[in-house]
Amino acid sequence: MAMNVRFTEEETELLRAQAQAEGRSMGDVTRAAVIEYVERHRHHDRVADVLATIAPRRRDLLRRLGEA
Repeated sequence: MAMNVRFTEEETELLRAQAQAEGRSMGDVTRAAVIEYVERHRHHDRVADVLATIAPRRRDLLRRLGEA
């Protein structure tokens, strides 16, 4: 699927410099950045779900870890 994304001049220059440093196209760097962003947020959401489940049962342990 094709998509148009508009960047500021500064963002474009940062992207161009990064792509050049990596020897990749700007499109490749952009796609990799999107994938990394989505994976990081998915991981964050999974961690938050697990913490919401265990926090009530392990409140004392979590408090002690926070104080360490």
